[in-house]
Amino acid sequence: MGMYKYVKENFQKEYKERSPIYRARIAAWNKEAAIVRLERPTNLVRARTLGYKAKRGFAVVRVKTGRGARKRPHPWGGRKPGKNYAYVSPAKSLQHIAQERVARKFTNMEVLNSYWVGENSTTKFFEVILVDRMMCETDLQKGRAFRGLTHQARKHRNL
Repeated sequence: MGMYKYVKENFQKEYKERSPIYRARIAAWNKEAAIVRLERPTNLVRARTLGYKAKRGFAVVRVKTGRGARKRPHPWGGRKPGKNYAYVSPAKSLQHIAQERVARKFTNMEVLNSYWVGENSTTKFFEVILVDRMMCETDLQKGRAFRGLTHQARKHRNL
């Protein structure tokens, strides 16, 4: 077996067993800001399979998103049955929402792809791979995350 296979198995084992390393990592991430730029990916194997390269023009960002349905504001306009519900499930996946948040923050870069890195009871963490269009020779479309051109958004659109 190659090195990547061992690294992949190790990550899966950590996630499945909720090892102390994994729990400490999630606790530390929870105290950080919602969007954090990283020096290198946490899960190198997954990042490489999704197109990450360790060269200029590529960046990795970790995003924290809240889990669960969104609490609706109070339903004004009477106590009608159609307006009497409190929680709304988002139409997009949390991963797609995370990609859009990163795209709004890093406007000079394009979202290439993203992957799940961890979760706890209230939050999910994703790492998003960004590419600088000026520095790389790749032919990326502008606004990929918003137009549903990343892998996760295409799954949502059933393409």
